[in-house]
Amino acid sequence: MSTVDSAELAVDGPWEHRFVPANGARFHVALAGPDERDAPLVVLLHDVLTYWWAWRHQLPALAEAGYRVAAMDVRGTGGSDKPPHGYDAPTLATDVAGVIRSLGAGQAVLVGAGTGGQLAWATAALHGDAVRAVAALSCPHPLDVGPATVRPAAARRLAYVQLPSVPERALTEGDLAARLLTGLSGGRGRPDAEAVEAYTRALRVPFAAHSQLEQVRWLLRSRPRLDGRRYLAAFERARPLPTLQVHGDRDGVCTPAAAALHRSTAAALARPYRYELLRGVGHYVSDEAPERLTALLLDWLAETLV
Repeated sequence: MSTVDSAELAVDGPWEHRFVPANGARFHVALAGPDERDAPLVVLLHDVLTYWWAWRHQLPALAEAGYRVAAMDVRGTGGSDKPPHGYDAPTLATDVAGVIRSLGAGQAVLVGAGTGGQLAWATAALHGDAVRAVAALSCPHPLDVGPATVRPAAARRLAYVQLPSVPERALTEGDLAARLLTGLSGGRGRPDAEAVEAYTRALRVPFAAHSQLEQVRWLLRSRPRLDGRRYLAAFERARPLPTLQVHGDRDGVCTPAAAALHRSTAAALARPYRYELLRGVGHYVSDEAPERLTALLLDWLAETLV
């Protein structure tokens, strides 16, 4: 298995690649749209196993609509720094708030998928002044995450990634990444072979696989600990923000029934709140239904940023 240089992930397109400082680290963003500081900033936060390229369809479409759009590689991913620590949600949320400031904005709309959705909600709870609205894809509200929201097969995968070192080797040297990406999708050819190959290559950047798994490990292991309880308590005090929650009915992580059942928490902590269920779509919404997601985001942004 050969490693991959993170510079190879900065592919050309209708965007520019920029590195910005935040929270004592350096972060890569793919930036598109008007450079005027008064244009609304939308920050896109990817799921684990993916990186900024997951938003390749949404970046140019949102930019064409007049938004300044930044698809960010979170800590430990793609071209961003990969320090040996800092993969707890509060640190990652501070990263996002710092990137917003480094891009010259006082506030941003956060759009996150999977763990990126958790991070969007965390940034809103812990750095509310920096967040204007939140869209969470394929992600229950953090206060609702638990055994009842996770499919049994996904629960077994989550238990597996708690093992030391073994999952990292399976991601970088075996076919675990491809099996997870296709297994969690809607089973209709998305993510396609090109996307699966791109995401698998990104995990072969030194320390990327370990860093992403550390993020998942913290989310699970922290829940009974004091730091996890303090983290969840912050959501009870969070300022209500406009929120969009999107879920695919074929999601391989969280059942749609569980997402619908538990969305009452998000609805209670958002103002206003909108929920959309996408038929025939699995966990990776931006890959599986890019046109539908883009149209939904444009509609929601237009009604939210008035």
